[in-house]
Amino acid sequence: MKPQVLQPILKDYLWGGTRLKEEYGFATDKPIAAEAWMLSSHKDGRNINEEVPVLIKLIDARDKLSVQVHPNDDYAWRVEGEPGKTEMWYIVDHEPGAQLIYGFNREVSKQELEDRIRNNTLDEVVNYVPVHKGDVFFIPAGTLHAIGAGILIAEIQQNSNTTYRVSDYGRLGADGKPRPLHIDKALDVTTAEPPTVPYGQVGKVTHHPYGIVRQLADCEYFSVDHIALNGIYTLQTQTFAHFLVLDGEIAVNDISVAKGGSIYISEGCEVTVQGKAEYICTTRR
Repeated sequence: MKPQVLQPILKDYLWGGTRLKEEYGFATDKPIAAEAWMLSSHKDGRNINEEVPVLIKLIDARDKLSVQVHPNDDYAWRVEGEPGKTEMWYIVDHEPGAQLIYGFNREVSKQELEDRIRNNTLDEVVNYVPVHKGDVFFIPAGTLHAIGAGILIAEIQQNSNTTYRVSDYGRLGADGKPRPLHIDKALDVTTAEPPTVPYGQVGKVTHHPYGIVRQLADCEYFSVDHIALNGIYTLQTQTFAHFLVLDGEIAVNDISVAKGGSIYISEGCEVTVQGKAEYICTTRR
């Protein structure tokens, strides 16, 4: 099968901005483009006919997202009827001083966590992290997290749309009512301790004749590399491969795409990749 250029699916969540429209040229008649689903076979937004185990997004957080957590596979299949949600973030860009929440700053008991959620003092025990372009955060299911205001993120996650909000800062949804929280479920699944996975400017870097490869994540659900391409190479896919172009222009066989381009390559294909570009390659080893 030939490589496929995929069209993004735009979501207009209330915290989103306009960078995906203005900078990436993604078309929507809505004033906000919070998320662009670049690769998805999920029922809530599909842009490919094949079933793929990941959902890949660009996220423009003009405002901060809710403090939230995702369940693991066992809990999610039993309670929600879909996979859990382990994910990773790559910081594409950010405004000065931007930060996010990643886990806790100390270990917290389930009772303390519940008390702090209900009396609005959760802020005192979460781990705030200033972000820098190129930072990486691997977020296993059960990790409390929140994208902060002014951050543009590439997110690679399991093919799931299950999110449990524990705090939404009292914001009102489109219906004028507070958005629902999911405190009991969140208490069931949250790992209330500091992060154990290194984050920030992490990832093994290797140099090749065609460019520089930085490994961003490698887990049972996905394997992700950041590639700074300046040349040509041949790719033989053992599983699917997806390219999300962050800058420059890339050609896969006879298909060329520029910044914001989304290319899907099926399992068992051999393609020639060339150009001068920065892109994220997602596979499953």
